Amino acid sequence: MFRLPRTLVVAALSAHTAGAQLAITHANVVDVATGAITRNATVVVQGRTIASITANGTVPSGATVIDAAGRYVTPGLIDAHTHIASLANARRALESGVTTVRSASVPHYEDVALRELVKQGVIPGPDMVAAGVFVTPDLGETILADPKLGAYNASGVRTPEALRGVVRVNLAHGVDVIKTRGTERAGLPNTDPRKQTYTEAELRAVVDEARAGGVRVMVHAHGDEGAYAAVAAGAISVEHGTFLSDSTLRLMKAKGAYLVPTLSTLYDLGLPGGDYDDPVLTLRAQFMIPRANQVIKAAKAMGVRIATGVDTDYRPASLSRVSHEVLRFTELGFTPLEALQSATSVAADLLGISARTGRLAPGLEADLIVVEGNPLEDPRALQDALVVISNGVVGVNRMPFGKR
Repeated sequence: MFRLPRTLVVAALSAHTAGAQLAITHANVVDVATGAITRNATVVVQGRTIASITANGTVPSGATVIDAAGRYVTPGLIDAHTHIASLANARRALESGVTTVRSASVPHYEDVALRELVKQGVIPGPDMVAAGVFVTPDLGETILADPKLGAYNASGVRTPEALRGVVRVNLAHGVDVIKTRGTERAGLPNTDPRKQTYTEAELRAVVDEARAGGVRVMVHAHGDEGAYAAVAAGAISVEHGTFLSDSTLRLMKAKGAYLVPTLSTLYDLGLPGGDYDDPVLTLRAQFMIPRANQVIKAAKAMGVRIATGVDTDYRPASLSRVSHEVLRFTELGFTPLEALQSATSVAADLLGISARTGRLAPGLEADLIVVEGNPLEDPRALQDALVVISNGVVGVNRMPFGKR
């Protein structure tokens, strides 16, 4: 049975009492739908949700108060492509301003456990949209996640029947999304990220089985052929998409598929340290980054919806953050509002959770961050989340700075 140390459980639960009220005062609240800012606002949180956002509002009696002192409040950031599989890494994501993540697979259903722990209030967040194990040809050590996966140890996951079988194992564990691949990886020196892995027919077997279980499919695909097959098969999103052609982008627009370019990961390939540190990958990044930039610009011009994801597990050495992805989008022609929407409302649409998060409005989950400056003028403000609230729970609060 999955258990946390008692001291961690007590500390997490004591951070928030169900039904308690919280008020953030003197805040400039950003509406990501319109770009409007409510000045000198009071945000009242009741339990898990936002009760009200009013200019010059009053503080309910007995509420805990956080004085924003003229700083800016935005929705919590969404990372639509993560590999978080530990409590410490989930904490690092939260500290970066991320209040919701979509898993892009983990070894042993750690994402399912994290999702439930957040729901129970044992840890403050981020909320997890769980993918379970990767539906990929060679499962390797992942067969330890469930003995049923051992059936694919010798022959691999290479037929429609095997693909459907692994999807069913994931569904039995209660996942929210299925992750499979259309091409090989970019982050290994001995693979070519353009090489197609599964055909359209094989990917359709994954999509059909997932759809029967009520979930959608995200597909890793740097190469164009694998990405086209994924979209034609019915995938909801193409992850990475470095070498996409205009014809694939047009198909994505027609079918409503999203692009999660994970551009920050490509920059990580070219930097010392971080999640990757290999001379072959450093050289690879030099030709992949310009190509990815072109694809993102073309996708935006065609109206393909683009969401943020940084393809990290938030380990201690990680250099990638959603705030970096937002900034890089602005360098490619997004307005600061459009880039922030990619990390909030657009990502929430992709994850199918826009009815409860991705914006700041009464009745929605209290998922929000406080930052020093106006992110619609300078998106770099998002890199320093001073307060992070997830589901009404204050996970991070570094204010006030002065003594009283």
